[in-house]
Parts: sequence; C-alpha cells; structure tokens
Amino acid sequence: MGILLAAETTGAGLVMIVYIVLIVAFIYFFMIRPQKKEQKKTAAMLSAIEIGDYVLTSSGFYGTIIDITDDTVIVEFGSNKNCRIPMQKTAIAQVEKATE
Repeated sequence: MGILLAAETTGAGLVMIVYIVLIVAFIYFFMIRPQKKEQKKTAAMLSAIEIGDYVLTSSGFYGTIIDITDDTVIVEFGSNKNCRIPMQKTAIAQVEKATE
C-alpha cells in the first residue's frame, strides 16, 4: 500500500512542482523584472538632472530647477520668478534638458 501511494504522489507532485515553477517564472518576467527596469530608468533620470533643466513634477506642475542638493531640488514655477519651492527629487516625473 505504501509503494502504491508513493507512486501516485510522485506524478502529482511532479506536476505540482512544474506548475509552481511556471507561476514563479510568470510573476518574475511579467511583474518584477519590468518594475526593476522602470526603477533603474527613473534613478538614471534623477541622477542626470542639472540646474536649468525643465521638469514636470508628479503633481503636474512644470518648472525649472534652480538648485540641487543630495535628495532635494528647488524648482522655480511660472514666469513670476518668486515662486520657488523645495521638493524631493523623487517628486520629479519627467525631465527635459535645457537647450542652450
């Protein structure tokens, strides 16, 4: 009886292992890997910002970077030149390089 039970569970166990491996591979290739790619792209964009770059913030405001520190930037909004707001670098959604 024990040998028969072991033979039945071996085939079912193998199928179960194959399904688990397929599910883990699916999660990795369709969820984890693209997210890591996006994080690398965002980190590269934030490390390449410079003073004078035109940025779009995550709240939807367009502005120009006037000062950069380690993890914060000071962004000048509008043509008023008096609206300068410090914010975290992570609040920057897009960067357009300054043209000279």
